Amino acid sequence: IVEALRADADVVITGRVADPSLFLAPQLFEFGWAADDWTRLGRGTLIGHLLECAGQITGGYFADPGVKEVPNLARLGFPLAEVDAEGRAVISKVAGSGGRIDTATCTEQMMYEVHDPAAYLTPDVTADFSGVSFHPVATNEVRAEGADGRARPETLKVSVGYLDGWIGEGQISYGGPGALARAQLGRDVVLERLQLTGVVFEDVRAELIGVDALHGAALGSRAAAEPWEVRLRVAARCADKAEAVRIGNEVETLYTNGPYGGGGATKGVRQVVAVASLLLPRDAVKAQVHLEDAS
Repeated sequence: IVEALRADADVVITGRVADPSLFLAPQLFEFGWAADDWTRLGRGTLIGHLLECAGQITGGYFADPGVKEVPNLARLGFPLAEVDAEGRAVISKVAGSGGRIDTATCTEQMMYEVHDPAAYLTPDVTADFSGVSFHPVATNEVRAEGADGRARPETLKVSVGYLDGWIGEGQISYGGPGALARAQLGRDVVLERLQLTGVVFEDVRAELIGVDALHGAALGSRAAAEPWEVRLRVAARCADKAEAVRIGNEVETLYTNGPYGGGGATKGVRQVVAVASLLLPRDAVKAQVHLEDAS
């Protein structure tokens, strides 16, 4: 990216690159930082990490009514960073826009997708966020400081996509008194039907959305009062597409061959594109810049 900027590119389009690198490159270009100035690169990476998810630092993925209020979320403003040559920054947002920027939103975003705050690995630097602090400057303005950096990793992360079978799925809703019991009966019927008809699958999941789809049995008896609406979802992973189709068919059959009052049935099949994360030696990857004249 820096090479492209030095070539006076107006627009830079990349393949898959690390998120903070999109913000680090303009800083390196503008201030003339060396590619091994680890401290400044660490600071610049913090700024990139804070900005990379746009509205997350201004209240998106943060709002929690009654706990963490975010004003005017429907008009959420995106963040800005005013950066100096030492990599110090003040984070703010578009004037008059919705959302908020304060130490709480900045802290949550800093910890986002970070396993070790003292060793945040990027292709450019091993960033150290362990000494970072945030200081309010004004309303919706926060100064970020204290990041550091060490030498970059000798490897690059590569995400490899590959085809990994099919997922067949069906859903149906039940409402009113006894909705939970009817959804449970529908679930049991579908699972038994899959066995009786010999559907071949590698794994199956049957869940009651609104009851146990997220937490399973973890809530136990602490679950809320009897729900008045429940949606049954049955999904299975299959090696063969034809087998995956049969999953949704069995759920749809509950319309007339299952508990009363089912509605809104849907079904579908999708091919699974799985991802494997690998590390390659850095010298095995060659970056190139191609300049095109769009005039």
